[in-house]
Amino acid sequence: MQWVGLSSPPAAPTAVWMRRRPRTTRWPQSSSAARRAVVAAASSSPPSSDANSSSNSPGSDEEAEEAAGKAEGDKTAAAFLLRSQKYAMLKQQLAVAAQLEDYKEAARLRDSLRLFEEEEPVLRLRRSLKKAVEEERFADAAKYRDELMILAPHSLLKCSSDATTLGIRVQVRSVYIESRSQPLKGKFFFAYRIRITNNSQRAVQLLRRHWIVTDANGRTENVWGVGVVGEQPVIFPKTGFEYSSACPLNTPNGRMEGDFEMKHIDKVGSSTFNIAIAPFSLSILGDDNDAPL
Repeated sequence: MQWVGLSSPPAAPTAVWMRRRPRTTRWPQSSSAARRAVVAAASSSPPSSDANSSSNSPGSDEEAEEAAGKAEGDKTAAAFLLRSQKYAMLKQQLAVAAQLEDYKEAARLRDSLRLFEEEEPVLRLRRSLKKAVEEERFADAAKYRDELMILAPHSLLKCSSDATTLGIRVQVRSVYIESRSQPLKGKFFFAYRIRITNNSQRAVQLLRRHWIVTDANGRTENVWGVGVVGEQPVIFPKTGFEYSSACPLNTPNGRMEGDFEMKHIDKVGSSTFNIAIAPFSLSILGDDNDAPL
C-alpha cells in the first residue's frame, strides 16, 4: 500500500512513509448471542436423528454452530463488500455524467443511488438505530445494533474520532473521494483531516506518527513515519495544528487508528510520550454526522 500526503497550509513536501510491519488486528467479532442468532436464521433443516451420527458427540454441536456462524458471517461480509463496490461505481458514474453534462444519465444514476440508499440493509439499520435512540426505544436500539454487528461490524464505527491524552486532543474526520477512486480496479481513496489541540500547560513537538490501517478483509498494515506532511510541528499551549492527508485502500471500507510520538520542549532531555489517535472508519457510506471537523 502506498500512501499519499495531501497539501496543508503552509505548503509542505509529501511525507515519506517509513518501514512497515505486519500486525494481526482484525475486525471486532460479533457476540456469541448474535452469532447464535445468525445460525438459527440460517438453519432450514432439522438436525439428523441418526443416533450414531458424530454430531451427537460431546462438543460437536458447539463446534458445528461456531463453524456455521463463521461461514454465515463470511457470506454476509462478502455480500456487503459487493454492494459497497456497486455503490462506489454508481457514485463515480454519476460524477462523470455530471461532468460531461449528460443530465439525463445523471438523473438516472441519481435515482439509482437513492434507491440503493433506501434499500441497503446497513443504511436502513443505521437509520432505525438512530431513530430508536432518539425516541429512547433502547430495546429496539439494542436489536438494531446487534443486527449491524452481524451484517457489518465496522459500520458502527464513525468516520470521525476524538481523543485526549495528557491534555493533547486529536480530532479526525475522513471522507471518501470519488474522483480519485477506481472501483472497477478495487482502488478506493479516502482523505482525512486531523486537528491537534494543545490544551496542556507545556509546549510539545510532534516527532513521529504511527498508523494501523485495516481493510474490510481484515488485512492490517502498520505504517511509521517522521513528523506529518513533512513537518515536525511545535504546538504551544492553547494553540493547535491541522493538516490533511490520504489513504488508498483495496476495499470500500476500512478503519484507521494510531498514535503520535511527542516530547515537551521546555526541558532538555525530556522523555517522549505517545498521544492516541482513536479509531475511525474509512467508508464510502459515510456516517450520520455531516458536521465538518
